[in-house]
Amino acid sequence: MKAYHELEAIFRRRGVLGGVQSLLHWDTAVNMPDGAATVRGEQLAALKVLQHELITDPRVGALIEAAAGVDGLDPWQRANLRKMRRRWLHATAVDPTLIEAETRAATECEMIWRGARKDADFARVAPALTILVERVRETAARKADALGVSPYEALLDQYEPGLATARIDTLFADLEAFLPDFLERALAHQNRRPPAVAPTGHFPVEKQRALGVRFMQALGFDFEGGRLDISHHPFCSGVPEDIRITTRYDEADFTSALMGVLHETGHALYEKGLPEVWRNQPVGGAVGMAVHESQSLLIEMQACRSRPFLDYAAPLMREAFGGHGPDWEPENLFRLYTHVARSFIRVDADEVTYPAHVILRDRLERDLIAGRLAVADIPAAWNDGMGAILGIVPANDAEGCLQDIHWYSGGFGYFPTYTLGALAAAQLFQAACRTVPAIPAAIGRGDFGPLIAWLRHHVHAKGSLHDTDGLLREATGEPLGASAFKAHLASRYLA
Repeated sequence: MKAYHELEAIFRRRGVLGGVQSLLHWDTAVNMPDGAATVRGEQLAALKVLQHELITDPRVGALIEAAAGVDGLDPWQRANLRKMRRRWLHATAVDPTLIEAETRAATECEMIWRGARKDADFARVAPALTILVERVRETAARKADALGVSPYEALLDQYEPGLATARIDTLFADLEAFLPDFLERALAHQNRRPPAVAPTGHFPVEKQRALGVRFMQALGFDFEGGRLDISHHPFCSGVPEDIRITTRYDEADFTSALMGVLHETGHALYEKGLPEVWRNQPVGGAVGMAVHESQSLLIEMQACRSRPFLDYAAPLMREAFGGHGPDWEPENLFRLYTHVARSFIRVDADEVTYPAHVILRDRLERDLIAGRLAVADIPAAWNDGMGAILGIVPANDAEGCLQDIHWYSGGFGYFPTYTLGALAAAQLFQAACRTVPAIPAAIGRGDFGPLIAWLRHHVHAKGSLHDTDGLLREATGEPLGASAFKAHLASRYLA
């Protein structure tokens, strides 16, 4: 047990440094002046190297081998050791020089992307992205050798441990076979109903924020241990005791920012509910990004775009903005929040078309990492892909390949987890409502207690004791699949 406890001490320190890194990333997005990008890159790189040095100390490999031979480890400790070994394999595959180079390249590329996105000018960021992609390819190749997988699977493994491209292909093929016909049926059904009308007016940021805070509090977000701020791209960051949420506001339309806040609150509730006794240990963290995304989508899509929620929320929206008339009625707001359309922006896409956005990005980034797609050719490939998969072509790069931060901050291998998370969200919500039938009615009263309690017990408190399929089997009776998601879409968009 001595070897195991030494490993816990090492990984605890590494976890604390990771928390500092997360808060620096938040500051980069929220507060940092553009001129500080270079020094921030140095700071982040130094933190990454420190974490890398901790885990790549030659003693760590020996301690892992020694701990593996111990018979007295309980299931949580055994799972923690498996997670430690996986992180050790990732870390020892890459030397500090490459880590530092990739981190600097990612920070500089992200800062250039901010201006390029604003001006719809991909050419401006292409040189920096080319350098970053080269660093990512090198990292992927080294990790692939260590893990015995393909380079792209090595990147996937950073976000969803053990995920194989074959599994993604199976699930995505199921969706690709289902969605085109379903989209046409959903659009036809939508056209038979009165059109959704967006409330018009001026919606000041401070009033939007106050409304968002009100719903965050209803969900159980703890503002004594968290914040809500503004950034270019909404995200949730920080540590369980200090959670940072960001969104972006449009004073002509409050609906998008509100759902963004609710989405990120789902992430925050998951982080807050992770097992405190295992804080800063690998097993105490999220299973992977698919489950993490399932928690945000479950709150946003399953709960907060539902008729019961909008029955509760509509009067509060009218009160917040002084609205009146049929545009503010729950049924119109429901049609608005479940409106289906072929659109360009992923974060604003509806549930039916969203998987198409993810499938396109998955294909393009696989080609980028494999060297089949050059950085300079991304805009054309993106536009061709959008035309093929959704039948629309962006008017400019801001509507197209510049819209997401992920690639420009080095986040390759992340996109598939969004749609895997949507599948898991539907599966978990279905199981929660089957087990606790009162959940929808409680949501209609603004009471999220029954839903959150179920998630705390079946998802949050489990940490990384199981992998994604293991967690879903225990919580829902089935591994990850698409059937619950397809049933959810049918009940919401064809009923």
